[in-house]
Amino acid sequence: MKKIKLEDIAKKIGVSKTLVSMVLNGLGDKNGIKKETQEKVMALCKKLDYKPNKIARSLRLGKTNTIGLIVADISNIFYAKMARSVEDYCNKYGYNLIICSSDEKDAKEASIIKMLKEKQVDGLIISSTLIDNTEIVALKNEHFPFVLVDRYFPEVLNTNYVVVDNYHGAYSAVNHLIKNGHQTIAMLTISPAHITSVRDRNKGYTDALLKAGINNDHYLLCQIPFENIEQGVETEIKKLLSYQKKVTAILAVNQNIAIAAIKALRKLNIEIPKEISLISFDDLPFFEIMNPSITAIAQPLDTICKNAIEILMTEINNKSFTPEKSQLVLPTELIVRNSSGIIKN
Repeated sequence: MKKIKLEDIAKKIGVSKTLVSMVLNGLGDKNGIKKETQEKVMALCKKLDYKPNKIARSLRLGKTNTIGLIVADISNIFYAKMARSVEDYCNKYGYNLIICSSDEKDAKEASIIKMLKEKQVDGLIISSTLIDNTEIVALKNEHFPFVLVDRYFPEVLNTNYVVVDNYHGAYSAVNHLIKNGHQTIAMLTISPAHITSVRDRNKGYTDALLKAGINNDHYLLCQIPFENIEQGVETEIKKLLSYQKKVTAILAVNQNIAIAAIKALRKLNIEIPKEISLISFDDLPFFEIMNPSITAIAQPLDTICKNAIEILMTEINNKSFTPEKSQLVLPTELIVRNSSGIIKN
């Protein structure tokens, strides 16, 4: 069966290809095309099951109605949920989504940015792992629409971003443990440590201890390698248990670290919270129904994604949009459950 082309539609109605194109692109009223003619074009297209050439249309309009999402690791539940939410909001705007993982590697992220630009995506949402922000600077200099989420470069680069207050999230968690009588509190953090979300959580942890007059022993801040979380967490917990000064609580920098900590503590027959209390930065649905239930710092993930998409759509459709008006720092919420118990003498 012969494929129906634009000129076939135009010939059957007795109008130009340009007129048919205007109608199909929703520009009929703007160009003074009669309603009757527009209705004829649309009716015939439907009858003949005309499928527009999307590539030609995107070249003509300068848009592909596609955006790219770059996250550290799509297997991470936090980023998987982010991708799902971003995709839902994209659909509401008539956009498709390409999802990529950088695996916390600078070179891979730079390569992904280049690849997505070559695919002519209309904009990017990036949770960046870059220590050298050259690629982000280039996007800004090119006036390429993008929004940073979860991580950003506040000291060196003025960009669009939607993040949470990681510092006060961690600070409030440690303060909660201190109020419950804990004095020796460890933090299981992760590499790379330069990432703003990790850096701010680490600082919130150390500042809360200092404010309370608690000695911030360097060995209590344990860095876990991104490439080997489970083994890294188990190794560090074994070290913490070997020290003379008894560790009574742990703050996990994200939910992957928290899950690995739960596994390791169970393997070592350490009871939560009887022997060690635990708080996770990031909440998961099953944390509420675990035994014990897990205290967590919840991030407003849907709000992050909604704002990121709205900012990106505004920038895509308004080239004069300025980044100073699109910088959001959202609050976190400490959800207290059973895993962060009070010290019993």
